[in-house]
Amino acid sequence: MLSKKFVRRAAITAASCAAAFALSIATLWELDRAFPPPLPATLTVSTEVQDRDGQLLRAFATPDGYWRLETRLDQVDREFVDMLVAYEDKRFWDHGGVDVLALCRAAGQFATSGHIVSGGSTLSMQLARLIEPRDSRSLGSKFKQILRAVQIERRLSKQEILERYLTLAPYGGNLEGVRAASLAYFGKEPKRLTVSESALLVALPQLPEKRRPDRNLDIAHTARDRVLNRMVSAGLLGEREAARAALDDVSGLRRKLPALAAHASYAMLPKAEPGKPLRLTIRRSVQQGLEQVAREAARKLGPKLSVAMVMADARTGDILGEVGSADFFDASRSGWIDMTKVVRSPGSTLKPFIYGLAFEQGLVAQETIIEDSPADFGGYRPKNFDMGYQGDVSIRQALQLSLNVPAIRVLDAVGPARLTARFRQAGVNPTLPLNEAPGLAIGLGGVGVTLRDLVQLYTGLANGGKMHTLHDGTEPANAERTTATILDEHAAWQINDILSGVKPPEGAMQRGIAYKTGTSYGYRDAWSVGFDGRYVLGVWVGRADAGPIPGLSGYVSAAPILFEGFVRSGLASVPLPSRPPGVFNPKREDLPVTLARFGAGSDGLVQATPTEPAPTIVFPPDGARVDLGTNSADATPLVLKLQGGRAPFRWLANGKPLAGIDRRRNATWLPDGTGYSTLTVIDAAGRAASVKVFVE
Repeated sequence: MLSKKFVRRAAITAASCAAAFALSIATLWELDRAFPPPLPATLTVSTEVQDRDGQLLRAFATPDGYWRLETRLDQVDREFVDMLVAYEDKRFWDHGGVDVLALCRAAGQFATSGHIVSGGSTLSMQLARLIEPRDSRSLGSKFKQILRAVQIERRLSKQEILERYLTLAPYGGNLEGVRAASLAYFGKEPKRLTVSESALLVALPQLPEKRRPDRNLDIAHTARDRVLNRMVSAGLLGEREAARAALDDVSGLRRKLPALAAHASYAMLPKAEPGKPLRLTIRRSVQQGLEQVAREAARKLGPKLSVAMVMADARTGDILGEVGSADFFDASRSGWIDMTKVVRSPGSTLKPFIYGLAFEQGLVAQETIIEDSPADFGGYRPKNFDMGYQGDVSIRQALQLSLNVPAIRVLDAVGPARLTARFRQAGVNPTLPLNEAPGLAIGLGGVGVTLRDLVQLYTGLANGGKMHTLHDGTEPANAERTTATILDEHAAWQINDILSGVKPPEGAMQRGIAYKTGTSYGYRDAWSVGFDGRYVLGVWVGRADAGPIPGLSGYVSAAPILFEGFVRSGLASVPLPSRPPGVFNPKREDLPVTLARFGAGSDGLVQATPTEPAPTIVFPPDGARVDLGTNSADATPLVLKLQGGRAPFRWLANGKPLAGIDRRRNATWLPDGTGYSTLTVIDAAGRAASVKVFVE
């Protein structure tokens, strides 16, 4: 039997060992707490600007000059991750930060060969080296990595460790992280890597400068093939699949990272938060197509000229593409200036809204004849673009040919103040000369608007008269977004029908769009704005310094860009809005006499020589007492009927006009109280009739 003395010594030894172990654990615990690994909650990564679907539009380098894009596992091809783990750390999912078997194997190989044959570093140890770069490859540095790896494993999940490694791994030059490398070397996100591309990206972080394909193509090729062979040995690839991948060329090109939507992206930077991508309403494919069109067009147009474009979804107000200049970095074209937001003269692009108001008020029909001849409007004498005159033309022809004098005749009847008021209701504030009221010159571009303003107005035409405030994501969070009516549905359709008949520029692909062009005074700005049943595209061409350009015109310079922009946007064509019920659009021979020829008096009513009896109000009769239940919740409107006169008719109650001008001989009126009221009707010839009634 064991002596009591021996048992006592054994118990003391065991207790001492347990105490020493506990003390060691406690010490390590305290050291771990006192010296934690440098694991910030958010890595310092490149600021990303993304499109509406999360695709990268543009990235900005980190403050230390690196392209380092934050990477999640769901952004990377799964086969690449499997290859990385199999090549770098095959027991990654099982160990606690240190692979003891791999370290023993590496030590044995070093002892027998005298040099490093293979490394024993795990991905956790490599992450430790990335977040805390070592000064040398000493045993002390390796031991520190081991300790840090254990600490990292205690704090991060395996997925988080992989994601940080994939974000920080070096890939040559100032490229860090697999996303930056994939975009730079292959021009695509790592979600769509081929087997060959995956193998190259697995090989690069070990010796990133030596294996850079843009510097050392042969070495990169050899490293790629070594990974493919290892994957065959690991059972991840079949021999045939690896052989096919080995036949793929390794590109020696380093591409630029995506750099789309420069102006909008820079405008978003003040909103940047660490680790959070910025999101625009832009669609990457649309933006890419428009930027290509703008660059190519600017080269053809000549030096110093620039191109700006805005494409919007008329149903939502979302801007899907916006090009502030032909080239952001082209100083000769002042490319840094965002010409979508610069106030310029819109030329003739506001004419559709002049005619739209005239349709809305019943002053014209498409086939109404209007005179295109020299005219004097109180000293203002507009001239046509070609300095010629067409004589008698229809309203449809006048707008399609963009004749100036007819447009001013109609604006004189509609009223410039009414036009600008409608614009303001729609959220567009035209810039007028200081202390000047709206005048007739605004119909020919004598007012300032931006390209975004124009596109916003035209979204109303594409959307049945309903207009949404444009937005791209750069606006303040509390920015007001409104919906307004720019024209009623019938008037909007009339304008769409006319503009859809404008001849496309020579050589343009037929797209089924309605469009209008404009040229500002002095040949400084060329415009073209077009739309289908959903999308609106506006184009501006000119110089950022507002210098004149001889020969510049909307039809010749901007319209071809418009049609090409629609094609290259990649958006499917949407039919224009269908004809609403009740639209008044007769043939010329069926026009009533008051609409056969246009002429405007001071009251805005079409003038005509009366050949029919004057208007007579037949109901209610003069002096009648009518019970409408005005003081109750069930009050009913009074039906008004007349005979004779010429349409359109304007009704007044107690001298106050009722809403709109009506072509029908029936109307309704809901009084706001009881007592005597005077009802008056005025016809197109200016003749009037009145009755007095007592409302109960």
